[in-house]
Amino acid sequence: MSTSVETLESVVIRFAGDSGDGMQLTGTQFTNSAALFGNDLATFPDFPAEIRAPIGTLAGVSGFQIHFGSTKINTPGDQSDVLVAMNVAALKANIKNLKKHGVIIINTDGFDSKNLRLANVPEDKNPLIDGSLDGYDVKKIDVTKITRAALVDSGLGTKEIDRCKNMFVLGLVYWMYNRSTKNTIDFIKSKFKKNEAVMNANIKVLEAGWSYGETTEMFVNRFEVAPAQMEAGIYRSIMGNQAAAYGLIAASVKSGLPLFYGTYPITPASDILHELSKYKNFNVRTFQAEDEIAAICSSIGAAFGGSLAITGSSGPGIALKGEAIGLATMLELPLVIVNVQRAGPSTGLPTKTEQADLMQAYYGRNGECPVVIVAAQSPADCFTMAYEACRIALEHMIPVFILTDGYIANGAEPWKFPQTKDLQPINVQFAKERKASDDKFMPYLRDEKLSRPWAVPGTKGLEHRIGGLEKQNITGNISYDADNHELMVKLRQEKVDRVADYIPEQTIDNGADSGDLLMLGWGGTYGALKTATQKLIDEGYKVSHAHVRYMSPFPKNLGEVMSKFKTVVIPELNNGQMAKIIRDKYFVDAIPYNKIQGQPFMSNEVVSKIKEILS
Repeated sequence: MSTSVETLESVVIRFAGDSGDGMQLTGTQFTNSAALFGNDLATFPDFPAEIRAPIGTLAGVSGFQIHFGSTKINTPGDQSDVLVAMNVAALKANIKNLKKHGVIIINTDGFDSKNLRLANVPEDKNPLIDGSLDGYDVKKIDVTKITRAALVDSGLGTKEIDRCKNMFVLGLVYWMYNRSTKNTIDFIKSKFKKNEAVMNANIKVLEAGWSYGETTEMFVNRFEVAPAQMEAGIYRSIMGNQAAAYGLIAASVKSGLPLFYGTYPITPASDILHELSKYKNFNVRTFQAEDEIAAICSSIGAAFGGSLAITGSSGPGIALKGEAIGLATMLELPLVIVNVQRAGPSTGLPTKTEQADLMQAYYGRNGECPVVIVAAQSPADCFTMAYEACRIALEHMIPVFILTDGYIANGAEPWKFPQTKDLQPINVQFAKERKASDDKFMPYLRDEKLSRPWAVPGTKGLEHRIGGLEKQNITGNISYDADNHELMVKLRQEKVDRVADYIPEQTIDNGADSGDLLMLGWGGTYGALKTATQKLIDEGYKVSHAHVRYMSPFPKNLGEVMSKFKTVVIPELNNGQMAKIIRDKYFVDAIPYNKIQGQPFMSNEVVSKIKEILS
């Protein structure tokens, strides 16, 4: 039976199954294939918090969604065109986000009585037989049975064979969208080069999935999604944590300083450590400390010694680092603090995304302890803002937060390799050796940025006090003088405020410079807000979107930008934190629009909310 080929502009596929079904690997491999083909794309990995979640349960469902196309892609998609469901729980958890008449590829082996019971679905409500899937294009395939048949002579045990079934699904989806299996075969050969039996088994099942699509009469359509028209250059698919690591390395090379990363593992920030640890050849040193406090204190020591010093964590770890951030602020040393935000409080939802740590970055320390804060807006932008955080920290001698979140940290998009010549210079100046005849070194004598000299230990003539006690202005001696304390508090705040003179002004990302409503966003909401804004503009609404990447200090013209709109709406994945800060600083009656479900915004829900406000 011949198949017809239909050309599509974009497609959203969601792979879902038990946490042991390899859905993250399947999605990642399809992502790499789409990127190599030249599609624009965005991804959303969505997995359980447990290392081995309860098999077959809703809590154990692991999903990976990819939106790829021949046009600009800003989000992983609101609803999927294709849902791969490896068991009942995967279908139950994801069916609500499948488009009407969408394709469901079902592994029928995951719909037996045991899986129904684990997913709390009564036997008489089995979706394969109760009619609840009428209206969808359902493809029922016993993936487990076919995989076992393909590997009957492989010499592998049943458990090892069943681990290959995700490759069958991947091969089938490759066939559906006319994609080559070569990249994945190369990956399998590299990954399992020391285990030939497993390598051959995965390749055989991958090819069996492709052949199934080619020979079965179940599929009457194949689809083509052309490469996207993108600016010329070299691209790769990149996740946010990878991009952040590369941004830190680039800043190290550009500044000429060795990079030190002191950290303690935590979801979802650990991959920055994993990535940086691969690049010792770039003079990168990574240190996994015994706890969060030791991690940041080691980084402060590295900063004192003249290194580009970084520490990273998520919200719970940042809480533990609070006192030491105050120490770095008192010492006025350059320190970059990466916070990959997740849902809280406490342990909260460790693998789910949230923007709940903005107030923590602003105020989450004792005393008056201001720091600079920047925020990345997409996976690729994590490179830019990590680099920028380093530049500000080094040139202003100040601690700098960079906020990302679990959504963009684990999500992926195409990234155009930057050219070294296009990166903004990072100017680092150390205090110079002093002779006995020179004036006494003054460690808190400031320049026009209010930055103090960076005095590396061991440099002759630069002896000075350090510590957490209040410093006397200019001399750096310990001071309990009341007037001096007030002066130093105000100087440290003014130092943050002056950074506004050295960052870009705020621009409108999409829409006119004035109108009825401005959506003011920050962080990982960027793609959803940009897409929603364009939909509203296409429908004739006078709506614009601006995205803030410099959170403290804000760009100097932000107030002017907001003043040109009748209404300002601030969508956030929290309970209204940026809205409170904007109201406090600019006296703007900004309307908060909040989602606190551990999931990113969908563009359609943003469109509906804006229409509701405008009505």
